[in-house]
Amino acid sequence: MKKSDETIREDITEFCTLDYPCAYLPGRTVRMYYRYTENADFDFCSTLIERGWRRFGNYYFYPVCNGCDSCKSLRICVDTFEMTKSRKKALRRNRDTKIMIRTPTVTTDHLELYNRYHRWKSEKDGWKYREIGFREYYENFAEGAHDFGKEVLYFIDDRLVGVDLVDLVKDGLSSVYFFHDPDYAWYSLGTFSLLKQIDFARELGLEYIYLGYWVDGCRAFAYKSTFKPLEILDGFPPLDETPLWREFRDGSSI
Repeated sequence: MKKSDETIREDITEFCTLDYPCAYLPGRTVRMYYRYTENADFDFCSTLIERGWRRFGNYYFYPVCNGCDSCKSLRICVDTFEMTKSRKKALRRNRDTKIMIRTPTVTTDHLELYNRYHRWKSEKDGWKYREIGFREYYENFAEGAHDFGKEVLYFIDDRLVGVDLVDLVKDGLSSVYFFHDPDYAWYSLGTFSLLKQIDFARELGLEYIYLGYWVDGCRAFAYKSTFKPLEILDGFPPLDETPLWREFRDGSSI
């Protein structure tokens, strides 16, 4: 790692959670390993994301579950990404959707949209719902962005309908989190936001979109495996080892 990364490591707090119920595989438990730092920079974030870590706020983390390694990391290969008829339709439906890119922040509109989306997911997919306020949102999605974290805001008829949080890393964009207005389902905003990430990556000459985790058989992650071609990372290699990403096809790596 570079000197700047070594300096940051001296300012890191490391800890591991206790086991708690897994949201992806019924009957299983999950345990997370965390590194907390208020001084992360572009190189540090890039190094961890390439090795399968995720970021929320000042926290970087990955699963260390006892007896389970089902969480795999996926990334889209931007240059050879395959468009489909349904994705072209999503682009046409959003031809008048306005986009703003800026440093992440939190407003009343952000909070109302976030909580509305999660209420809807609790009714539709059984997600646990708990309303959050300004401080929690800021700590999860605005804090820790520094100069590499961005939010992509989507507006229809001057109404905020989608918020896409991403990190810019050395070779791509890392998808942090996306939420949208369920009243605008016709626009396929989830698909549209990911297509825009691919467009942004191409404009910047970047190779990948880091999608976070994929679990075989988990319905919540099924959409990720359709954005081909993809590469998969098995495990979470140490920072002094080169991560081995492999081709991913039809639900399996080869």
